[in-house]
Amino acid sequence: MKMSKLAVLFAAAYTSAAALADTTYTLKVAHFLPANSNAQRNIIEPWCQQLSAESAGRLKCQLYPSMQLGGTPAKLADMARNGVADIVWTAPAYSAGKFPRIEAMELPFMLPAGAKASNPIIWQYYEQYARDDFKGFKVLSVHGDGGMDIHTRGKGVATLEDLKNLKLRASSRTAAKLVEALGATPVSMPPAQMTESISKGVVDGALASWEVVPPTKLDEVTDHHSSIPAGQSAFSYTVLAMLMNPRKFDSLPQDLRAIIDRNSGPALNDRFASAWDSFLDNARDATPAEQMVPIGEPAYAAMRQAAAPVADAWAAAATDNGLDGKALLEGARTLSTKAR
Repeated sequence: MKMSKLAVLFAAAYTSAAALADTTYTLKVAHFLPANSNAQRNIIEPWCQQLSAESAGRLKCQLYPSMQLGGTPAKLADMARNGVADIVWTAPAYSAGKFPRIEAMELPFMLPAGAKASNPIIWQYYEQYARDDFKGFKVLSVHGDGGMDIHTRGKGVATLEDLKNLKLRASSRTAAKLVEALGATPVSMPPAQMTESISKGVVDGALASWEVVPPTKLDEVTDHHSSIPAGQSAFSYTVLAMLMNPRKFDSLPQDLRAIIDRNSGPALNDRFASAWDSFLDNARDATPAEQMVPIGEPAYAAMRQAAAPVADAWAAAATDNGLDGKALLEGARTLSTKAR
């Protein structure tokens, strides 16, 4: 009788395990860019395909580009936190004030241009200084946009003087502070609004990464693109993050959690970096040479000097809000310097 009960229990456990092994888990992945964007086509989709391949089809993604789940880019992080989406790819700075520590990576001229150069710095800074920003999330990636350049219509920007009286789109409050320090007027808006705003004359251009130029058709409404000296730090950065609802992650079988883990963190940052830099190079190469506006070393130095107070003001504001702003700023600068 006892053996019979054990056999029944064993059979039930075996059946339950077999059923679990056959179960498909769909991850709802949302982001703010179009489906034809570099982020979706060259990074998120291949990443999802990798998860599917390693799980023998048990992990699948359902993608929702262009805010198809509703809301605004500023709400994406909350959508992951609340379970509206299982995973989001977003810019923490769009949710102003909610991720204060990671903002140090967006300060003017903090990071080298290019994702391969900057992503390891951003990830290390996240691990050492900014983990508390992301409480309530399963963090899959924290990376950068490769660095921003100035894209304008009608007037090129080669010197500090050229920026006067211009209205430029800024992606975050840190970018807005930089634009203001350089003598222009910042106008905050997400990438989806840039093209129309420039075409209608609402703004004269944008401080933006080359990554968003083709998918948003920014190249169709601008005719000047500033270029910093080779080897120098970018004007600014937008930090980006792939965040997962931790309850969804914890609900997955252990082997599927392990697949996500080994394809996240530095591995996912490397995936972003490789595809990102290739896309940036292609976007620049596709731009007519006469539209490129080189910024000489003296003009670049003048811009850096004009923007210098932004970092100190950020550190002071962070301290006023209960953080050790000085330590965060020094940490960011140390990591960036060591990496060069």
